[in-house]
Amino acid sequence: MIAAPQPIGGVATSITLFIGGAAAGPDDRAVRIASFADYERSFGGLDARAPLGYSVRQFFDNGGTDAYVVRLTRAPGRSNGTNQSALTPGSADFHAALLSNAIWGADGIVDAIDLFNLVCVPGESDPPTLAALQIHCANRRAFLLIDADAAANVASLREGPPAALVSDAAANAAMFFPRLRAADPTQPGGPADLPPSGFIAGLFARNDRARGVWTAAAGVDAALAGANGTAIALRDTEIEELNAAAINCIRTLPGGAIVLWGARTLAGRTGSNSDWTYIPVRRFALFLEESIQRGTRWATFEPNGPALWAALRSSVEAFMLDLFRGGALQGATPAQAFFVRCDATTMTQAEIDAGLVNVIIGMAVVRPAEFIIIRIQQRASKPPP
Repeated sequence: MIAAPQPIGGVATSITLFIGGAAAGPDDRAVRIASFADYERSFGGLDARAPLGYSVRQFFDNGGTDAYVVRLTRAPGRSNGTNQSALTPGSADFHAALLSNAIWGADGIVDAIDLFNLVCVPGESDPPTLAALQIHCANRRAFLLIDADAAANVASLREGPPAALVSDAAANAAMFFPRLRAADPTQPGGPADLPPSGFIAGLFARNDRARGVWTAAAGVDAALAGANGTAIALRDTEIEELNAAAINCIRTLPGGAIVLWGARTLAGRTGSNSDWTYIPVRRFALFLEESIQRGTRWATFEPNGPALWAALRSSVEAFMLDLFRGGALQGATPAQAFFVRCDATTMTQAEIDAGLVNVIIGMAVVRPAEFIIIRIQQRASKPPP
């Protein structure tokens, strides 16, 4: 007998991990926060030397509700929360701390976080550093929001993102341009040009709640609260050109609203033919993979045979049907919108003998495209005798 499977519940989609420098606060763990006031209590508020605090504030101002903050120091885990100079994005010390085993290694700070969906390292634009970070994000089914370099302009971005970022992990990241002009309470003399990733993460959280992770957080409704302008004013032709190169632009609409006007991953350059051209398609797939992986853990101790396969199919089909009814998939009927396979054709005999179960899911996502295929692997007991 197979134990009755529990219904699969959808995981959160917009828990954001912020990593950066701050002059004070714990550096031996990720601190979970639900407001900018929480950040101020732990890390001391805004610091003109580092963009982390500004990005966290912009996240909450734009609709974010749940975040983790990891403070980088020269000796992660050993500063005892003492005040010191905030590490600056782009510096060698910052890169070393960001990619250290203390942060991303087994039993490191990030490893202790159960779930996060978005990653922001405000102001960091070094291609080799970001390429390494992309891989870490892909391993955690997280999506990396990248700020274009502060010195970037239309001419420098016409060919798309740096080559180092167009890798197998490019589908799990997107780049945003230009920087946003906003008031800086620490500099009463005038506004500052700030990295956009915190604004964007908050926008994604707001859009996920209102319309679903499968929809694009872009267009006339994708207003960025707290922004007074953009560091570079873009023409329509420039936006079209950069969008085709997988650079997501921020623009000012007539009337003054500042909005996000692009929704492409770094794998989404025109002509790439990637399944993961669009941010909402990739984020929806990550949501599915994580939800189904967690929601089918009950299978771990079940005999690996036809009864288990049928139970898994039924459980996943019920989850997909709920998403179809919620508008996440195309098609007039469930059969047109998705399929779920888990049987002797989805795994080899060697995998069955090893206690591995493969579930293959095809889905017609909400965009003009063929089915997107994802593969979920779960462990079970060895086959029944």
